[in-house]
Amino acid sequence: MLRINRVRTRGRYSAKVLHVEKMLNTLHRFWLHVLLLHALMANISGEDCFSNQKLPDRLSFLGTKLDLSHCNITRLHTTTFQKYLNLQVLDLSYNALEELDFSVFQFHTVLQKLDISHNKLRTINCTTLQYIRGVTHLNMSYNHFETTFLCKEFATLRNLKHLGLNVTKIERYDFMSIAHQKLETVFLGLEYLQQYESGSLQLLNSKMLHVVLPQTLTDSALLLYDDFNITTTLEISNIQCEETCNDMIRHINMVIQKSKVSKLILSNIKMSWPEISKILQISWRSTVEHLSIYMFILVKEFDYLHIDFSEGSLKSLTIENVIPQVFLHGSYKHPLNIFSEMFVENLTISNAEITHLPCPPRPNIFRSLILSNNKITDEIFAQCVTLANIQFLSFQNNILDRLSYVTSMTSTMKSLKHLDVSGNRLYCDFSTRCEWSQSLLVLNISRNKITDSIFNCLPPNLEVLDLSNNQLSSVNKEIGNLKALKELYLSLNQLSHIPDCSHLSKNLMYLNIDENLIHSPSKEQLTNCQNVEKILAGKNKYQCNCELKPFIGTAEILHENLIGWPQSFMCEYPEELKGVILRDFYPSEISCNVFILIGIIVGTLVVLLIIMFFLCKHFDLPWYIRMIFQWLRRKYKVRNSYHDEIMTGKRFHAFISYSQEDSEWVKNSLIPNLEKGDNSIKICHHERDFIPGKTIVENIINCIEKSFKSIFVLSPNFIQSEWCHYELYFAQHSLFGKNSDNLILILLDSIPQYLIPNKYSKLKAIMKHRTYMEWPKEKGKHGLFWANLREAIQTNNPLEGEEVSLFN
Repeated sequence: MLRINRVRTRGRYSAKVLHVEKMLNTLHRFWLHVLLLHALMANISGEDCFSNQKLPDRLSFLGTKLDLSHCNITRLHTTTFQKYLNLQVLDLSYNALEELDFSVFQFHTVLQKLDISHNKLRTINCTTLQYIRGVTHLNMSYNHFETTFLCKEFATLRNLKHLGLNVTKIERYDFMSIAHQKLETVFLGLEYLQQYESGSLQLLNSKMLHVVLPQTLTDSALLLYDDFNITTTLEISNIQCEETCNDMIRHINMVIQKSKVSKLILSNIKMSWPEISKILQISWRSTVEHLSIYMFILVKEFDYLHIDFSEGSLKSLTIENVIPQVFLHGSYKHPLNIFSEMFVENLTISNAEITHLPCPPRPNIFRSLILSNNKITDEIFAQCVTLANIQFLSFQNNILDRLSYVTSMTSTMKSLKHLDVSGNRLYCDFSTRCEWSQSLLVLNISRNKITDSIFNCLPPNLEVLDLSNNQLSSVNKEIGNLKALKELYLSLNQLSHIPDCSHLSKNLMYLNIDENLIHSPSKEQLTNCQNVEKILAGKNKYQCNCELKPFIGTAEILHENLIGWPQSFMCEYPEELKGVILRDFYPSEISCNVFILIGIIVGTLVVLLIIMFFLCKHFDLPWYIRMIFQWLRRKYKVRNSYHDEIMTGKRFHAFISYSQEDSEWVKNSLIPNLEKGDNSIKICHHERDFIPGKTIVENIINCIEKSFKSIFVLSPNFIQSEWCHYELYFAQHSLFGKNSDNLILILLDSIPQYLIPNKYSKLKAIMKHRTYMEWPKEKGKHGLFWANLREAIQTNNPLEGEEVSLFN
């Protein structure tokens, strides 16, 4: 139901003028049916995934990728994918397939990646493997295979690089069919492995092996021994030790000494800190050079344990996604000291909820230190002088606040080249000179609270500066001090103009000012940046008007420098041009060239004058004009001659116009102080003097004509009332004319000119050219105000007798 009520603005005329009521129940029911039908079409399962309702939404550009996961598919038909001949990537994971005949892909010669994991497959048709001989990625993990099911036909998959399997039993020659192939990655999900024959994995030839350890296998040593000896990159998952991991650690210690693994990854593990420390010690004196620990649940206590890191082969340590479930440490040293004491070139501790890392007690060999996604504060490495060798330092996504602390921290890092402090809460607080490392070449301070003052304090030798997503409104000329700057990122700020490239380094090759508030860039701003090889300036608030036309012309010339031209450059204002590409904006020459416009106007006026001249000559118009002038002059004389007669028809000294919101002041103060019960002044008040049965307009006009003067009580409420405006208009154009003094203005409350709507131009003009009386707020001045007002109303003309009707 739609109901529209329009009420008069002024309260005393608050009767409803318009009441429109439309019933939309039919249309409402129609839309309910449409929505219900849409919901039923969207709730597709099983083979309905292949219907035209779902497939187009899951196809990528040109139909090269198709995602049909979680569709509850139980069977594939020969014609299922026949019309998608360009298919390169197909995801059929998390369905209910129980058997698979690869002949369904006989027309897909470009298919490269096939994922059939997490189904119910127990067997596959090996004779049809020839139809996927071009596949490079094949994931068959987490099905119901008892063995690897790698039949001899797998030897035809000569392009295979990535293979995923899961089994419950591995026998000696299960991998014989792919033994000759050089694979990149092999994934073995062995959670439910019940039987393993020694040496079975030795047939695999893979650069990386990812093994999910079994939960119930009695002797894991044989499996681990083979894992550590068939590849240089090994990932072991699912090490779960609620109480102790002594057996697992003993097995790892036994086989790791004879392994060829150089990169060891432990993922999805759960154990205590002492046991992790043992793995660190084992890895430290092995062939492992790179150790990574992901998805680590830390249980029990977290105490400092001393480890001798003086000799070892480990070059990098990565610990990410730690969930601590530990008691507070009680040792004399914080357990994080173990990382500060390590002699590794690359250390990463990310998403581990650490708040600090102690300064190394002696000079360290850190080259790269990444402490991102933690809760590190400003006190990190304060006055730390043992990190002189560090080159890459990242505190991304922490809670750093003061930039001056960051600069002071880096001043002792003599080799620092790359610093990333993005995603913090940094603000400029330079009260003294800033101290940066002089070796710093790359600085990322994006996603902070940096303002324009940053340009007064930057490392002088920077080559790459990222200040995107901050609070910059301009680029100061001090940026010219960065003589070696090659890349400058300023996207997602508050810039209103393209930076002056004459102040930037001559070596600048990349400038990103995307997604700012740039609305009217000039041709000169873009021309100054023509030596910059790549400029990203799309997605700004471009205002498409005549001023933008030179910029568009220059952009067309320099389009090779503008990344994303023209698709990313669109009009934002005015509203009717929003979304229009700048290159498609063609303003007319007349609207943009003032000289052409003046020429057309002058030419048109000349033509009109010539036409009027000939019309006057032909139709004798001057004679008609003289006749009209004489008629108007006679009318004016007649009007003056009846002035006295008009004056004798008055029944009131003054008519009062006011807003209903000011009625209390009018009733309780204005009328009582003017009339005083002696009939010396008689006021026309609508509540007692309007005649029932007459229209409001008739009452207003007749009251004004029957009154010597009209009093208008001005206030902010007054200018909001259209009826008050009408009364002012009628009073101004009454029989007395514009130049008479029949209008009395009382300013009850001040009215700023900007509050008066443009459509009330007459009110603006009256307030500008007429004198008005201002109601004093001080009570002692009220007597003088009433005296002046009564004097302004007094007239020597007598009122018409009370028996004369208001509407003669």
